[in-house]
Amino acid sequence: MQLKINGALLELVQGDVTLQQVDAIVNAANQALAGGSGVDGAIHRRGGSRIMLETDCLYPQGCATGSAVVSGAGDLSANYVFHAVGPRWSGGNNAEAELLASAYQQCLSLACETNCRSIAFPSLSTGAYCFPLFQAASIALTTTMSFLQKRGAPELVRFVLFNRQVLEEFERALGNVQQLIEP
Repeated sequence: MQLKINGALLELVQGDVTLQQVDAIVNAANQALAGGSGVDGAIHRRGGSRIMLETDCLYPQGCATGSAVVSGAGDLSANYVFHAVGPRWSGGNNAEAELLASAYQQCLSLACETNCRSIAFPSLSTGAYCFPLFQAASIALTTTMSFLQKRGAPELVRFVLFNRQVLEEFERALGNVQQLIEP
């Protein structure tokens, strides 16, 4: 599924984010930037040890929830990895929505700051951090569409979703978000 927004392209695809031919790949990182399972583990396995060595050196204090930091991409085909720390779901009353939106916003800003023309996102916070999938998809897409409407960049924002269920929830959320944004 594709959507043009202010000259930029937003895409939803099913696949492996580590295999994307883009300028930046987003990692669903933890606060310690210590590697983990899921997307984080896959990025570190495929990207090699240079990514962890670089983040350890550049960010010894880690990264705050709702923020993102940049490293090289090691053996990945991308130029950069943006390590985004989404919130753990704890019922929705601890600014989880705002923190998740901020993580996406920070990555999009980093893409512009590093002159990336393309970026690939996984679904942040919906795995081990248990954020409800449809709500997370709505936040991700609303944040991204708003950013693209204002900036028109990066040229390509691709959400690479691990399985059919996640892709379908993002497609459903995109339909709802479009109705809210477009008259």
